[in-house]
Amino acid sequence: MPGHGPGWGMVPGQPVPPPPTDDQRRPPKRVESVSGTPFGVVYLDVPPVTSGLAVGALVAGIASILVSLLVICFGALGANAGGVWASGAFTVLGVLAGVAAIGAGLLGQRQIRRPARPPAVRFTGRGLAVAGISCGAAGALLSLLGLGLALVISLA
Repeated sequence: MPGHGPGWGMVPGQPVPPPPTDDQRRPPKRVESVSGTPFGVVYLDVPPVTSGLAVGALVAGIASILVSLLVICFGALGANAGGVWASGAFTVLGVLAGVAAIGAGLLGQRQIRRPARPPAVRFTGRGLAVAGISCGAAGALLSLLGLGLALVISLA
């Protein structure tokens, strides 16, 4: 069958990477022998991984703040020329992004707090999750304040 066998997935003409040196290999965490056999169970030390939920929360929180700036600009500068409608539309987007950031940040914190046994992957990124939650809350609040500003200016 084409696409299977040695060298599958390799680009022709590209050199094969060398095997890892002794400096790059991580020693096993512990080795337990299986009684009655010459075999053993090796527990490897898995390095921690940054939580994707925490990173996503931070990205959504920053997006919420940026959208809230659009809400404020449309509300303050274009309130008399129909900017209230644009401000309202962007407010919905800013609040949705803020709520998504808060939800992803809380789920990321739960994922990071969860204890992991040695073969499982441990997650890091608590600061990213907290920053995502705070940016999401600030972005949603600023969006709502920007809409209020647009309404006050248009009614005045």
